[in-house]
Amino acid sequence: MSGVGKKVVDVAFKAGRTIDWDGMAKLMVSDEARKEFSTLRRAFDEVNTQLQTKFSQEPEPIDWEYYRKGIGSRLVDMYKKAYDEVKIPQYVDNVTPQYKPKFDALLVELKEAEQMSLKESERLEKEIADVQELKKKLSTMTADEYFAKHPELKKKFDDEIRNDYWGY
Repeated sequence: MSGVGKKVVDVAFKAGRTIDWDGMAKLMVSDEARKEFSTLRRAFDEVNTQLQTKFSQEPEPIDWEYYRKGIGSRLVDMYKKAYDEVKIPQYVDNVTPQYKPKFDALLVELKEAEQMSLKESERLEKEIADVQELKKKLSTMTADEYFAKHPELKKKFDDEIRNDYWGY
């Protein structure tokens, strides 16, 4: 097998082992997402299996002597010469270097978005806890207690009263 083909098979095999399929499956919330995810996993497994079996093996060498006996040496020599002259070009990866910086930039952007999302999530959780606490205390809370938690509203109401603005 050529060096590039073996490298492709090795990378695909390692990728298959390092993907946390079960962890990703737990993140799926809708039935449609689970269905699409299982389709993706099946397709990946099929391609990976094909790479490991079909493309990882060297082709069997041609037994030229066998064909010389049955067909004749002149014709077989002509085919052997043509076969030996066939040069399969080596794959040169021009795509990965072009997209690697873009991919790395997207990974950085993803990490930043993840951090922002986590901060926003924490803020929202705190806000939910505050609202739930307020909901429990609302029926027994006095105006002074409410204004102690929200001094900006107290200032707004005091300014309206001071300026004789009663909302109409």
